[in-house]
Amino acid sequence: MKLQVDHQFPSPTHQDQWEKLKQFTDARIALGRVGCSIPTKAFLEFQLAHAQARDAVYQSLDVTHLTEQLNKHNLEAVHVQSNAHDKETYLKRPDLGRQLSNSSQQYLQQQYNQNQLNYDLCIVVGDGLSARAIETNVIPFILSLTQEITDQSWQLAPIIIATGSRVALGDQVAEIFQAHMLVMLIGERPGLSSPDSMGIYYTLNASKSSVDANRNCISNIRPDGLSIQIATQRLVNLMKKSKQLGFSGVNLKDDHQITEIEQSSQTKLIF
Repeated sequence: MKLQVDHQFPSPTHQDQWEKLKQFTDARIALGRVGCSIPTKAFLEFQLAHAQARDAVYQSLDVTHLTEQLNKHNLEAVHVQSNAHDKETYLKRPDLGRQLSNSSQQYLQQQYNQNQLNYDLCIVVGDGLSARAIETNVIPFILSLTQEITDQSWQLAPIIIATGSRVALGDQVAEIFQAHMLVMLIGERPGLSSPDSMGIYYTLNASKSSVDANRNCISNIRPDGLSIQIATQRLVNLMKKSKQLGFSGVNLKDDHQITEIEQSSQTKLIF
């Protein structure tokens, strides 16, 4: 029997015709293919992104470090807990994440009763679905916002760090402090290209009876998304406008024109 030479030819990676569009987005497009599958590099990057998203959800917020960073800038911070006392409960019972625990509610009420100041603004920092997003973005954002708060002569309540929190938990905090404006900073649900995305929810005259339609949302705040600078500009514009009109939410339109864009780094456009 005569043996035949087995010729092996390399299988080239076929490039997608959308290759040029990759420069504008972090979305997984134009991955190419090898045979009927995606290239190994793209597959491994997907697995890494999936692992990072899972880690972002299950990571615990470093409350001690966050408190120390705020105190360094002369900002008072108070830690509270929702009724979702562990991550499993938090994921399975969203309703418990919207409620302050009884001990936290009583503590905040005592704090307010001792001072009884007329607070213009209450900032609540919630871990949400990505503690990583908070640890990455919240300090530079709060420092940027407090400069605007000083310029507007707004009275700021103690900054609340809430673990096991959903967005609506901030309403209860603002009601206790009788704050005119509420800014809720929370870790957003991580995508496969954005495990560090922070969201802002702004509400005027927030209370436990507030609904989603009463809030304004600014999302995708992260190094490769919406910058701290632009997010601050948009939020302050909403706050000023809502105070003039007397409401926030779906009827309050974000018509802010960006006046200053940070050019230190070139970020991708998201579409």
